Amino acid sequence: MFDIKFIRENKEKYLEIVKNKGVDLDVEKLLLLDKKRRDLIYKTEELKKEQNKLNKEEIEKAKKIKEEFKVLKEQLNSIEKEYNSLMLITPNIYSDDTPVGKDEKSNVEILKKGEIRKFDFKIKSHIELGKDLDIIDIERGVKTSGFRGYYLKNEGALLSLALMWHCILKMKEKGFSFMIPPTLLREFALVGSGHFPFGKEEIYQIANPGKLANGENVTEKTYLAGTSEPSLLAYFSDLILEEEKLPVKVCAFSNCYRSEIGSYGKDTKGLYRIHEFMKVEQVVLCKNSIEESNFWLEEMRKISEEILQELELPYRILQLCTGDMGAGKYKMYDIETWMPSRNSYGETHSDSNLTDWQSRRLNIKYRNKKGEKFFAYTLNNTVIASPRILIAILENHQEKNGSVKIPKVLTKYLPFDKIG
Repeated sequence: MFDIKFIRENKEKYLEIVKNKGVDLDVEKLLLLDKKRRDLIYKTEELKKEQNKLNKEEIEKAKKIKEEFKVLKEQLNSIEKEYNSLMLITPNIYSDDTPVGKDEKSNVEILKKGEIRKFDFKIKSHIELGKDLDIIDIERGVKTSGFRGYYLKNEGALLSLALMWHCILKMKEKGFSFMIPPTLLREFALVGSGHFPFGKEEIYQIANPGKLANGENVTEKTYLAGTSEPSLLAYFSDLILEEEKLPVKVCAFSNCYRSEIGSYGKDTKGLYRIHEFMKVEQVVLCKNSIEESNFWLEEMRKISEEILQELELPYRILQLCTGDMGAGKYKMYDIETWMPSRNSYGETHSDSNLTDWQSRRLNIKYRNKKGEKFFAYTLNNTVIASPRILIAILENHQEKNGSVKIPKVLTKYLPFDKIG
């Protein structure tokens, strides 16, 4: 949700932002509804003032005002409903250095690190390695769970948990508070994070949300989280934080669920695109400062880079263009890790600065020493997501004899240093 005052005062600039972000928003209609809404709010407030001045003898006039107020309130409720639905799809502005483009073809590579290994033998894909080493079973996963189902087994399951634990400990070292949040979410959390109405088709809805304590059926819609970002942000909804306690730095481990409807036909084999996975996510709330929020954007990215360097994996960083970054993003990076069987890089991390776009939706504010209140700026980034990262680890660290060498940083968590 963006600042309507900015839209009023910078209509032409905002029309360009909407176009470049590819958002289907009728700005003229929004501004018309905004004017009608403000006019009705003014009229209802004036009627209230007039009503409060009336004495007991002016009963007939009071009745007339009451009826008029009722009509205006109904009009206001109708306009606000339409106004709010449009406000939910107002895109954020984007940084001056964000590339302008329609899709991923306009993303810009800004950094590449790590040497791509040249194999002197015919490599195996993670699917072949998983089967040969008895650590991944996709066939039985599909039988049990359906399309995109899988089992992690034996050393593969232990390796995945070692990754999670290593990254959780690293985030603690970096000063982030750790949570295990709920993955069953109410609708407001997903609206607040911006996953609704954008990307709603990617979210699973629970068909049978259960019963209340009194035995009545739960009628409120419940959803499965596709990332812990919505639940971490919702934790701070409707709160007023003190400025001296900023930035708030939190991270979470959770299972994540995505329907992947929007990616029909893509990456149908292996572990690259699946319906459920584990993830460690990081979120920062800071002051309403572009400079400070961009500082944390870079700091969060450095953490992900540090992890990939420890895992001895080649990677590159892309700065995403306007049409590929999503409506709420001010500035965004994707980190892609080299995956030999694809002969290309694959996305493993996503780092975003959303300024106050989410905090306006969730009413997350902070108060300075003068008592002034402002919407906080929010940022999020992937620390690690498994099993997708296992594709890169297994394939980059495979040996000629069919075994896989474990990155040294993870061996302290495991009773083995190779899988073979």
